[in-house]
Amino acid sequence: MTSVARTDSPGLRAWLIWGTGVAAYVLSVTNRTSLAAVGVDAAERFQADAATLSMFAVVQLAVYGGMQLPVGVLLDRYGSRPIMTIGMVLMAAGQVTMALSPSVGVAILARMLLGAGDAAIFPAVLRLVATWFPAQRGPVMVQLTGILGQAGQLAAVIPLSALLHATTWTITFGSVAGLCVLFGVLVFLIIRNHPPEVASDVSVNTDTGAIRVVTSSIDTGVGIRAAWAHPGTRLAFWSHFTTPFAGTAFILLWGIPFLTAGEGRSQAEATLITTLYIGAGMVLGPIIGDLSRRVPHLRSKALVLPAVAAQASAWLAVVVWPGPAPLWLLLVLMAALATGGPASMIAFDHARTHNPSHRLSTATGVTNAGGFLAALIAVFAIGVALDLQNAGTPATYTLDAFRLAFLTQVPLWVLGGKFIAIERKKTRIRIGMDPPRRPRR
Repeated sequence: MTSVARTDSPGLRAWLIWGTGVAAYVLSVTNRTSLAAVGVDAAERFQADAATLSMFAVVQLAVYGGMQLPVGVLLDRYGSRPIMTIGMVLMAAGQVTMALSPSVGVAILARMLLGAGDAAIFPAVLRLVATWFPAQRGPVMVQLTGILGQAGQLAAVIPLSALLHATTWTITFGSVAGLCVLFGVLVFLIIRNHPPEVASDVSVNTDTGAIRVVTSSIDTGVGIRAAWAHPGTRLAFWSHFTTPFAGTAFILLWGIPFLTAGEGRSQAEATLITTLYIGAGMVLGPIIGDLSRRVPHLRSKALVLPAVAAQASAWLAVVVWPGPAPLWLLLVLMAALATGGPASMIAFDHARTHNPSHRLSTATGVTNAGGFLAALIAVFAIGVALDLQNAGTPATYTLDAFRLAFLTQVPLWVLGGKFIAIERKKTRIRIGMDPPRRPRR
Protein backbone atom coordinates (compact mmCIF):
# COMPACT_ATOMS: atom_id res chain seq x y z
CA MET A 1 0.00 0.00 0.00
CA THR A 2 1.36 3.41 -0.94
CA SER A 3 0.89 6.61 1.03
CA VAL A 4 -0.97 9.27 -0.94
CA ALA A 5 -0.65 12.29 1.37
CA ARG A 6 -1.59 15.76 0.13
CA THR A 7 1.15 18.37 0.33
CA ASP A 8 -0.58 21.40 -1.22
CA SER A 9 -2.50 24.02 0.75
CA PRO A 10 -6.20 23.30 1.23
CA GLY A 11 -8.54 25.35 -0.91
CA LEU A 12 -11.87 26.95 -0.12
CA ARG A 13 -13.70 23.75 -1.02
CA ALA A 14 -11.71 21.76 1.53
CA TRP A 15 -12.56 24.26 4.26
CA LEU A 16 -16.23 24.22 3.26
CA ILE A 17 -16.36 20.43 3.41
CA TRP A 18 -14.56 20.32 6.74
CA GLY A 19 -16.76 23.09 8.15
CA THR A 20 -19.89 21.21 7.14
CA GLY A 21 -18.54 18.05 8.73
CA VAL A 22 -17.65 19.84 11.97
CA ALA A 23 -21.10 21.47 12.10
CA ALA A 24 -22.64 18.01 11.72
CA TYR A 25 -20.39 16.76 14.53
CA VAL A 26 -21.49 19.63 16.79
CA LEU A 27 -25.09 18.62 16.16
CA SER A 28 -24.30 14.96 16.87
CA VAL A 29 -22.80 15.93 20.25
CA THR A 30 -25.94 17.97 20.96
CA ASN A 31 -28.00 14.88 20.18
CA ARG A 32 -25.76 12.69 22.34
CA THR A 33 -26.19 14.90 25.40
CA SER A 34 -29.75 16.05 24.72
CA LEU A 35 -31.05 14.32 27.87
CA ALA A 36 -28.37 15.88 30.08
CA ALA A 37 -30.27 19.08 30.88
CA VAL A 38 -33.76 17.50 30.83
CA GLY A 39 -33.21 14.39 32.94
CA VAL A 40 -35.70 15.46 35.59
CA ASP A 41 -38.26 16.31 32.90
CA ALA A 42 -37.72 12.91 31.28
CA ALA A 43 -38.23 11.13 34.60
CA GLU A 44 -41.50 12.99 35.13
CA ARG A 45 -42.72 12.47 31.56
CA PHE A 46 -42.17 8.71 31.60
CA GLN A 47 -42.76 8.19 35.33
CA ALA A 48 -39.37 6.48 35.36
CA ASP A 49 -37.28 5.55 38.38
CA ALA A 50 -33.54 6.17 38.44
CA ALA A 51 -32.55 2.75 37.09
CA THR A 52 -35.00 3.05 34.19
CA LEU A 53 -33.86 6.59 33.44
CA SER A 54 -30.24 5.43 33.39
CA MET A 55 -31.17 2.84 30.77
CA PHE A 56 -31.71 5.68 28.28
CA ALA A 57 -28.02 6.55 28.51
CA VAL A 58 -26.85 2.94 28.89
CA VAL A 59 -28.43 1.67 25.68
CA GLN A 60 -27.27 4.76 23.81
CA LEU A 61 -23.68 4.23 24.96
CA ALA A 62 -23.87 0.51 24.25
CA VAL A 63 -25.04 1.06 20.69
CA TYR A 64 -22.49 3.82 20.11
CA GLY A 65 -19.63 1.66 21.36
CA GLY A 66 -20.85 -1.45 19.55
CA MET A 67 -21.03 0.43 16.26
CA GLN A 68 -17.42 1.62 16.27
CA LEU A 69 -15.92 -1.34 14.40
CA PRO A 70 -18.79 -1.69 11.88
CA VAL A 71 -18.63 2.04 11.16
CA GLY A 72 -14.90 1.79 10.54
CA VAL A 73 -15.44 -1.02 8.04
CA LEU A 74 -18.20 0.91 6.27
CA LEU A 75 -16.07 4.04 6.11
CA ASP A 76 -13.25 2.04 4.54
CA ARG A 77 -15.65 0.73 1.93
CA TYR A 78 -17.96 3.67 1.15
CA GLY A 79 -16.32 6.85 2.43
CA SER A 80 -17.56 9.70 4.63
CA ARG A 81 -20.38 11.21 2.56
CA PRO A 82 -22.91 8.33 2.57
CA ILE A 83 -22.06 7.19 6.12
CA MET A 84 -22.51 10.69 7.56
CA THR A 85 -25.76 11.15 5.65
CA ILE A 86 -27.14 7.90 7.03
CA GLY A 87 -25.94 8.91 10.50
CA MET A 88 -27.85 12.19 10.36
CA VAL A 89 -30.99 10.39 9.15
CA LEU A 90 -30.76 7.88 12.01
CA MET A 91 -30.39 10.68 14.55
CA ALA A 92 -33.38 12.49 13.04
CA ALA A 93 -35.42 9.29 13.32
CA GLY A 94 -34.29 8.88 16.93
CA GLN A 95 -35.32 12.40 17.91
CA VAL A 96 -38.69 12.14 16.16
CA THR A 97 -39.29 8.91 18.03
CA MET A 98 -38.27 10.59 21.29
CA ALA A 99 -40.55 13.55 20.58
CA LEU A 100 -43.57 11.29 20.07
CA SER A 101 -42.66 8.45 22.45
CA PRO A 102 -45.58 7.45 24.69
CA SER A 103 -43.62 5.02 26.86
CA VAL A 104 -40.21 4.09 28.23
CA GLY A 105 -39.76 1.26 25.71
CA VAL A 106 -40.25 3.56 22.73
CA ALA A 107 -37.96 6.17 24.29
CA ILE A 108 -35.21 3.56 24.69
CA LEU A 109 -35.60 2.64 21.02
CA ALA A 110 -35.18 6.34 20.23
CA ARG A 111 -31.89 6.49 22.12
CA MET A 112 -30.66 3.37 20.31
CA LEU A 113 -31.30 5.05 16.96
CA LEU A 114 -29.52 8.13 18.26
CA GLY A 115 -26.47 6.15 19.37
CA ALA A 116 -26.23 4.39 16.00
CA GLY A 117 -26.36 7.66 14.08
CA ASP A 118 -23.96 9.45 16.40
CA ALA A 119 -21.38 6.67 16.03
CA ALA A 120 -20.96 7.49 12.33
CA ILE A 121 -20.10 11.19 12.55
CA PHE A 122 -16.79 11.78 14.33
CA PRO A 123 -14.73 9.07 12.60
CA ALA A 124 -16.14 10.24 9.26
CA VAL A 125 -15.02 13.82 9.95
CA LEU A 126 -11.53 12.55 10.84
CA ARG A 127 -11.49 10.85 7.46
CA LEU A 128 -12.33 14.12 5.74
CA VAL A 129 -9.47 15.84 7.55
CA ALA A 130 -6.96 13.35 6.16
CA THR A 131 -8.33 13.27 2.63
CA TRP A 132 -8.78 17.02 2.12
CA PHE A 133 -5.90 18.54 4.10
CA PRO A 134 -2.10 18.22 3.89
CA ALA A 135 -0.58 15.56 6.12
CA GLN A 136 1.31 18.07 8.27
CA ARG A 137 -1.96 19.76 9.22
CA GLY A 138 -3.67 16.52 10.20
CA PRO A 139 -2.97 16.47 13.97
CA VAL A 140 -3.91 20.13 14.41
CA MET A 141 -7.12 19.76 12.40
CA VAL A 142 -8.14 16.62 14.32
CA GLN A 143 -7.61 18.41 17.63
CA LEU A 144 -9.52 21.48 16.40
CA THR A 145 -12.38 19.24 15.26
CA GLY A 146 -12.65 17.70 18.72
CA ILE A 147 -12.54 21.06 20.51
CA LEU A 148 -15.20 22.65 18.29
CA GLY A 149 -17.39 19.57 18.63
CA GLN A 150 -17.67 20.13 22.36
CA ALA A 151 -19.73 23.23 21.63
CA GLY A 152 -22.55 20.76 21.01
CA GLN A 153 -22.64 20.07 24.75
CA LEU A 154 -23.25 23.76 25.38
CA ALA A 155 -26.14 23.68 22.93
CA ALA A 156 -27.65 20.72 24.76
CA VAL A 157 -27.24 22.20 28.22
CA ILE A 158 -28.43 25.77 27.58
CA PRO A 159 -30.66 26.36 24.50
CA LEU A 160 -32.28 22.92 24.50
CA SER A 161 -33.25 23.18 28.14
CA ALA A 162 -34.60 26.71 27.62
CA LEU A 163 -36.62 25.58 24.60
CA LEU A 164 -38.14 22.69 26.53
CA HIS A 165 -39.23 24.89 29.41
CA ALA A 166 -40.61 27.51 26.99
CA THR A 167 -42.51 25.08 24.74
CA THR A 168 -43.21 21.35 24.96
CA TRP A 169 -41.35 18.05 24.86
CA THR A 170 -42.63 17.28 21.35
CA ILE A 171 -41.66 20.66 19.93
CA THR A 172 -38.20 20.55 21.50
CA PHE A 173 -37.13 17.13 20.25
CA GLY A 174 -38.99 17.59 16.98
CA SER A 175 -36.96 20.75 16.36
CA VAL A 176 -33.71 18.86 16.89
CA ALA A 177 -34.93 16.19 14.48
CA GLY A 178 -35.57 18.89 11.89
CA LEU A 179 -32.00 20.15 12.27
CA CYS A 180 -30.73 16.61 11.72
CA VAL A 181 -32.71 16.36 8.47
CA LEU A 182 -31.35 19.74 7.34
CA PHE A 183 -27.77 18.71 8.04
CA GLY A 184 -28.34 15.35 6.37
CA VAL A 185 -29.22 17.25 3.19
CA LEU A 186 -26.24 19.60 3.57
CA VAL A 187 -23.86 16.70 4.15
CA PHE A 188 -25.11 14.92 1.04
CA LEU A 189 -24.92 18.06 -1.13
CA ILE A 190 -21.61 19.51 0.09
CA ILE A 191 -19.34 16.73 1.35
CA ARG A 192 -17.29 14.63 -1.04
CA ASN A 193 -15.24 11.63 -0.03
CA HIS A 194 -12.01 12.83 -1.58
CA PRO A 195 -10.58 15.54 -3.89
CA PRO A 196 -11.16 15.07 -7.64
CA GLU A 197 -7.49 14.34 -8.27
CA VAL A 198 -7.53 11.36 -5.85
CA ALA A 199 -8.81 8.30 -7.66
CA SER A 200 -10.14 6.35 -4.68
CA ASP A 201 -11.31 6.79 -1.14
CA VAL A 202 -8.82 6.16 1.61
CA SER A 203 -8.41 5.25 5.25
CA VAL A 204 -7.09 7.61 7.89
CA ASN A 205 -3.97 7.55 10.04
CA THR A 206 -4.93 10.19 12.60
CA ASP A 207 -1.45 10.10 14.15
CA THR A 208 0.42 11.37 11.10
CA GLY A 209 -2.35 12.53 8.80
CA ALA A 210 -1.09 10.14 6.12
CA ILE A 211 -3.56 8.83 3.55
CA ARG A 212 -3.60 5.18 2.58
CA VAL A 213 -5.78 3.23 0.20
CA VAL A 214 -6.95 0.40 2.46
CA THR A 215 -9.84 -1.98 1.96
CA SER A 216 -12.07 -2.98 4.84
CA SER A 217 -11.05 -6.63 4.54
CA ILE A 218 -7.58 -5.84 5.90
CA ASP A 219 -8.71 -4.70 9.33
CA THR A 220 -11.51 -7.22 9.63
CA GLY A 221 -9.18 -10.04 8.61
CA VAL A 222 -6.75 -9.27 11.40
CA GLY A 223 -9.43 -9.39 14.06
CA ILE A 224 -9.52 -8.20 17.62
CA ARG A 225 -7.25 -10.93 19.05
CA ALA A 226 -4.11 -9.67 17.32
CA ALA A 227 -4.63 -6.15 18.62
CA TRP A 228 -5.49 -7.29 22.15
CA ALA A 229 -2.39 -9.50 22.28
CA HIS A 230 -0.18 -6.41 22.48
CA PRO A 231 0.03 -4.92 25.99
CA GLY A 232 0.05 -1.45 24.41
CA THR A 233 -3.51 -2.02 23.19
CA ARG A 234 -4.56 -3.24 26.62
CA LEU A 235 -2.92 -0.14 28.13
CA ALA A 236 -4.95 1.96 25.69
CA PHE A 237 -8.17 0.11 26.61
CA TRP A 238 -7.72 0.59 30.35
CA SER A 239 -6.62 4.21 29.95
CA HIS A 240 -9.81 4.97 28.04
CA PHE A 241 -11.83 2.84 30.45
CA THR A 242 -10.65 4.79 33.49
CA THR A 243 -10.37 8.46 32.51
CA PRO A 244 -13.62 9.76 30.92
CA PHE A 245 -16.46 7.74 32.46
CA ALA A 246 -17.08 10.02 35.47
CA GLY A 247 -17.46 13.09 33.30
CA THR A 248 -19.58 11.17 30.79
CA ALA A 249 -21.96 9.94 33.49
CA PHE A 250 -22.23 13.45 34.89
CA ILE A 251 -22.81 15.33 31.64
CA LEU A 252 -24.87 12.63 29.94
CA LEU A 253 -27.47 12.12 32.66
CA TRP A 254 -26.83 12.59 36.37
CA GLY A 255 -25.16 16.02 36.61
CA ILE A 256 -28.18 18.33 36.42
CA PRO A 257 -30.39 16.19 38.73
CA PHE A 258 -27.54 16.03 41.28
CA LEU A 259 -26.96 19.79 41.20
CA THR A 260 -30.64 20.75 41.34
CA ALA A 261 -32.43 18.08 43.38
CA GLY A 262 -29.35 17.07 45.40
CA GLU A 263 -27.28 20.20 45.94
CA GLY A 264 -30.28 22.55 45.85
CA ARG A 265 -28.96 24.71 43.03
CA SER A 266 -31.33 26.47 40.65
CA GLN A 267 -31.60 25.32 37.06
CA ALA A 268 -29.65 28.39 35.94
CA GLU A 269 -26.88 27.76 38.47
CA ALA A 270 -26.67 24.09 37.52
CA THR A 271 -26.42 25.04 33.86
CA LEU A 272 -23.58 27.48 34.51
CA ILE A 273 -21.69 24.95 36.65
CA THR A 274 -22.04 22.32 33.95
CA THR A 275 -20.89 24.84 31.35
CA LEU A 276 -17.60 25.17 33.23
CA TYR A 277 -17.01 21.44 32.79
CA ILE A 278 -17.41 21.82 29.03
CA GLY A 279 -15.28 24.97 28.80
CA ALA A 280 -12.52 23.54 30.98
CA GLY A 281 -12.35 20.46 28.77
CA MET A 282 -11.93 22.63 25.68
CA VAL A 283 -9.11 24.58 27.36
CA LEU A 284 -7.34 21.53 28.82
CA GLY A 285 -7.40 19.57 25.55
CA PRO A 286 -4.53 21.38 23.79
CA ILE A 287 -2.52 21.60 27.04
CA ILE A 288 -2.71 17.88 27.82
CA GLY A 289 -2.16 17.08 24.14
CA ASP A 290 1.05 19.12 24.07
CA LEU A 291 2.28 17.58 27.32
CA SER A 292 1.58 14.11 25.90
CA ARG A 293 3.73 14.99 22.89
CA ARG A 294 6.56 16.20 25.10
CA VAL A 295 6.67 13.20 27.47
CA PRO A 296 5.62 10.22 25.31
CA HIS A 297 7.14 7.64 27.65
CA LEU A 298 5.58 9.13 30.79
CA ARG A 299 2.05 9.71 29.54
CA SER A 300 0.39 7.15 31.80
CA LYS A 301 2.38 8.08 34.90
CA ALA A 302 2.43 11.86 34.44
CA LEU A 303 -0.96 12.51 32.81
CA VAL A 304 -3.43 9.61 32.83
CA LEU A 305 -3.10 8.45 36.45
CA PRO A 306 -2.96 12.03 37.84
CA ALA A 307 -6.16 12.83 35.95
CA VAL A 308 -7.84 9.79 37.51
CA ALA A 309 -6.57 10.79 40.97
CA ALA A 310 -7.85 14.34 40.52
CA GLN A 311 -11.34 13.14 39.60
CA ALA A 312 -11.56 10.65 42.45
CA SER A 313 -10.23 13.16 45.00
CA ALA A 314 -12.63 15.90 43.91
CA TRP A 315 -15.64 13.55 44.02
CA LEU A 316 -14.68 12.22 47.46
CA ALA A 317 -14.32 15.79 48.73
CA VAL A 318 -17.84 16.60 47.52
CA VAL A 319 -19.21 13.37 49.02
CA VAL A 320 -17.75 13.91 52.49
CA TRP A 321 -18.50 17.64 52.67
CA PRO A 322 -21.04 18.28 55.46
CA GLY A 323 -24.18 19.55 53.79
CA PRO A 324 -24.41 20.96 50.27
CA ALA A 325 -21.01 21.61 48.74
CA PRO A 326 -19.97 25.26 48.35
CA LEU A 327 -19.80 26.71 44.87
CA TRP A 328 -16.00 26.74 44.80
CA LEU A 329 -15.86 23.00 45.50
CA LEU A 330 -18.38 22.23 42.75
CA LEU A 331 -16.25 24.27 40.36
CA VAL A 332 -13.17 22.29 41.42
CA LEU A 333 -15.14 19.11 40.73
CA MET A 334 -16.01 20.35 37.24
CA ALA A 335 -12.38 21.19 36.50
CA ALA A 336 -11.26 17.77 37.75
CA LEU A 337 -13.87 15.92 35.68
CA ALA A 338 -12.85 17.99 32.67
CA THR A 339 -9.39 16.38 32.71
CA GLY A 340 -10.95 13.03 31.81
CA GLY A 341 -11.77 13.78 28.18
CA PRO A 342 -8.34 15.12 27.14
CA ALA A 343 -6.57 12.43 29.19
CA SER A 344 -8.64 9.75 27.47
CA MET A 345 -7.27 10.85 24.09
CA ILE A 346 -3.85 9.63 25.23
CA ALA A 347 -5.32 6.13 24.99
CA PHE A 348 -5.54 6.54 21.20
CA ASP A 349 -1.90 7.62 21.16
CA HIS A 350 -1.09 4.27 22.80
CA ALA A 351 -3.20 2.40 20.25
CA ARG A 352 -1.49 4.13 17.33
CA THR A 353 1.99 3.80 18.79
CA HIS A 354 1.84 0.07 19.49
CA ASN A 355 -0.08 -1.21 16.46
CA PRO A 356 0.85 -1.37 12.78
CA SER A 357 -1.27 0.69 10.40
CA HIS A 358 -3.08 -2.35 8.98
CA ARG A 359 -4.79 -3.03 12.33
CA LEU A 360 -5.08 0.55 13.57
CA SER A 361 -8.86 0.65 13.13
CA THR A 362 -9.28 -2.54 15.13
CA ALA A 363 -7.05 -1.28 17.96
CA THR A 364 -8.84 2.07 17.96
CA GLY A 365 -12.21 0.31 18.17
CA VAL A 366 -11.04 -1.83 21.08
CA THR A 367 -9.75 1.28 22.85
CA ASN A 368 -12.94 3.26 22.28
CA ALA A 369 -15.03 0.39 23.63
CA GLY A 370 -13.27 0.68 27.00
CA GLY A 371 -14.50 4.18 27.69
CA PHE A 372 -18.07 3.46 26.73
CA LEU A 373 -18.12 0.22 28.71
CA ALA A 374 -17.07 2.05 31.87
CA ALA A 375 -19.51 4.90 31.20
CA LEU A 376 -22.53 2.64 30.78
CA ILE A 377 -21.57 0.71 33.95
CA ALA A 378 -21.25 3.98 35.88
CA VAL A 379 -24.52 5.45 34.59
CA PHE A 380 -26.46 2.29 35.39
CA ALA A 381 -24.78 1.71 38.77
CA ILE A 382 -25.64 5.24 39.92
CA GLY A 383 -29.27 4.70 38.94
CA VAL A 384 -29.49 1.35 40.71
CA ALA A 385 -27.86 2.81 43.83
CA LEU A 386 -30.47 5.57 43.93
CA ASP A 387 -33.29 3.05 43.58
CA LEU A 388 -31.91 0.86 46.35
CA GLN A 389 -32.10 3.89 48.66
CA ASN A 390 -35.73 4.55 47.65
CA ALA A 391 -34.58 7.76 45.95
CA GLY A 392 -35.28 6.81 42.38
CA THR A 393 -37.62 9.62 41.28
CA PRO A 394 -37.27 13.43 41.20
CA ALA A 395 -39.64 13.69 44.16
CA THR A 396 -37.43 11.43 46.30
CA TYR A 397 -33.93 12.52 45.21
CA THR A 398 -31.79 13.52 48.21
CA LEU A 399 -28.25 14.75 48.62
CA ASP A 400 -27.25 11.80 50.81
CA ALA A 401 -28.65 9.34 48.27
CA PHE A 402 -26.67 10.99 45.46
CA ARG A 403 -23.51 10.90 47.58
CA LEU A 404 -23.72 7.16 48.12
CA ALA A 405 -24.71 6.58 44.50
CA PHE A 406 -21.68 8.41 43.16
CA LEU A 407 -19.42 6.25 45.33
CA THR A 408 -20.19 3.40 42.90
CA GLN A 409 -17.59 5.03 40.64
CA VAL A 410 -14.74 4.26 43.04
CA PRO A 411 -14.37 0.54 42.11
CA LEU A 412 -14.09 1.52 38.45
CA TRP A 413 -11.25 3.95 39.20
CA VAL A 414 -9.47 1.37 41.35
CA LEU A 415 -9.88 -1.41 38.78
CA GLY A 416 -8.79 0.80 35.89
CA GLY A 417 -5.84 2.30 37.75
CA LYS A 418 -4.58 -1.15 38.72
CA PHE A 419 -4.67 -2.43 35.14
CA ILE A 420 -3.09 0.76 33.79
CA ALA A 421 -0.11 0.16 36.08
CA ILE A 422 0.08 -3.54 35.11
CA GLU A 423 -0.18 -2.99 31.35
CA ARG A 424 2.16 0.01 31.42
CA LYS A 425 4.86 -2.19 32.95
CA LYS A 426 4.24 -4.97 30.41
CA THR A 427 4.33 -2.49 27.54
CA ARG A 428 7.63 -1.00 28.68
CA ILE A 429 9.09 -4.51 28.92
CA ARG A 430 7.70 -5.39 25.47
CA ILE A 431 9.35 -2.40 23.79
CA GLY A 432 12.64 -2.83 25.67
CA MET A 433 12.42 0.16 28.02
CA ASP A 434 12.39 -2.00 31.17
CA PRO A 435 14.17 -5.31 31.81
CA PRO A 436 12.01 -8.44 31.95
CA ARG A 437 10.81 -9.53 35.35
CA ARG A 438 12.90 -12.22 36.90
CA PRO A 439 10.91 -15.37 37.73
CA ARG A 440 10.35 -15.95 41.43
CA ARG A 441 12.27 -18.81 42.98
